[in-house]
Amino acid sequence: MSPVIETEEHKALRLAVAALGKRYGRDYLLQAVAAGKPPTELWTEAGKLGYLGVNLPEEYGGGGGGIAELSIVLEELGAAGCPLLMLVVSPAICGTVISRFGTEAQKQRWLPGIADGTRLMAFGITEPDAGSNSHRITTTARKDGADWLLTGRKVFISGVDMADAVLIVGRTEDARTGRLKPCLFIVPTDAEGFERRPIDMELGAAEKQFELVLDDVRLPADALVGDEDAGLLQLFAGLNPERIMTAAFAIGMGRHALAKAVEYARDRTVWKSPIGAHQAIAHPLAQAHIDLELARLMMQKAAHLYDTGDDIGAGEAANMAKYAAGEACVKAVDQAVHTLGGNGLTREFGLASLITAARVARIAPVSREMILNYVSHQTLGLPKSY
Repeated sequence: MSPVIETEEHKALRLAVAALGKRYGRDYLLQAVAAGKPPTELWTEAGKLGYLGVNLPEEYGGGGGGIAELSIVLEELGAAGCPLLMLVVSPAICGTVISRFGTEAQKQRWLPGIADGTRLMAFGITEPDAGSNSHRITTTARKDGADWLLTGRKVFISGVDMADAVLIVGRTEDARTGRLKPCLFIVPTDAEGFERRPIDMELGAAEKQFELVLDDVRLPADALVGDEDAGLLQLFAGLNPERIMTAAFAIGMGRHALAKAVEYARDRTVWKSPIGAHQAIAHPLAQAHIDLELARLMMQKAAHLYDTGDDIGAGEAANMAKYAAGEACVKAVDQAVHTLGGNGLTREFGLASLITAARVARIAPVSREMILNYVSHQTLGLPKSY
């Protein structure tokens, strides 16, 4: 089956998740934001219905699908106005890394709970001084007998207050070369020496952002995920799904904004006909729809490549999908707000808050400029400037 044509199972999944999203919708999410609470009810119900773990192996309580299925879940919830950010983190990044590289004990301990939503794992890679340069990560792990001691700082870590543990990207010293190499550790949020501080964000989101301080956090040997010599491979096994899921988040948000604008343009009459009859209104909305559809095609390609084991091909496509979806989302939201005019900035229509949210898709988890660098170097073979 071509990755650009959805199977009947995928279409059925879309319809089912869309129905769940419709029951909650944008108002539910905005109420959660106003109350400073996570979207627990939606998360719990999505877990019970099996949507949170569609990408995880069946033997550990998952749906046996892949990132293609999980991206459908996030996109449709986003289109309904109630996307779940932690879908990007817990099942897509952490669940994927553990299912691919974890020990049998780690899989049995974490995957069933991640799949049904009763356990949640955050992901910690970003640091204050490293930015997009993961080679400058300074969080380090050193051996102390059979244990590990982990020290460092992380910023912009989503949902730590909801999480049972954080999958932390650190670095260890290579015994042969003395160089630092990346490695991944499961760190319980109640571990001694683990401290979290909320970051005051103007962005209105149900999921909070945190700074983490790790002060000689003692971890048992089995906190290490996979082989300490294969850290980079394991890291990118999580980052490619992250980019694909970020694309799904952005496409869903763009679709939600566009649907609101189309509904308004059909009904709103200023002179003798609905404003949607005027090409100055209709054409930009049509362009926004085309851009979102094109971004979804690249996202589907990326998910297909990843799910079939082509990590290199998926890396290129996932970056392109994230770039295209971020751009399409920002344009769709901007055009939707513009279509509604003053109403686009009111709470009643709920579009103004999407202006800031859409902007995130251009910045996180990797900036559009770093994606252009990736395509310049990896795809076009142009020399590096750094």
